[in-house]
Amino acid sequence: MAMRKWEPFSDLVSLRQAMDRLFEDSFVHPSRFFAAFGEPTMPAVDAYQTPNEVVVKAALPGIKPEDVDIDITGDTLTIRGEVKAEKEVKQQAYFYQEQRYGGFSRSLTLPGGLQVDKVDATMENGLLTIIIPKSEKVKPKVIKVKAKETKSKK
Repeated sequence: MAMRKWEPFSDLVSLRQAMDRLFEDSFVHPSRFFAAFGEPTMPAVDAYQTPNEVVVKAALPGIKPEDVDIDITGDTLTIRGEVKAEKEVKQQAYFYQEQRYGGFSRSLTLPGGLQVDKVDATMENGLLTIIIPKSEKVKPKVIKVKAKETKSKK
């Protein structure tokens, strides 16, 4: 059996890495932290804007469109839904279960000047896409600059 020299700094580095991961899971990505306690996680969301619209995409794998509710109140978009468990399998029959079941809700603040009465929401392959057109007031205006004609002197 070979003896190994103890290096205290190598243990400190791994302790720091563990603390960094705990901090990140708790505050930066809290959905991962709560998932460890069996809570339903919030769906991952991408939101961006183009000159004409705001687009929100949410990953909702395994959820039927009829199990999703979308609400816009003021400048807040809320996506709610429920992941339903299979009723065919009894709880005691599982020997490994990572998927989360139950209700979820995700809210985000939208920019102003949107036409919320013209929202289009579609779902394809577990990806919810919400498109909200911008009102004419907030769309960027392109102004063309014209050259001013000068009269030449003879």
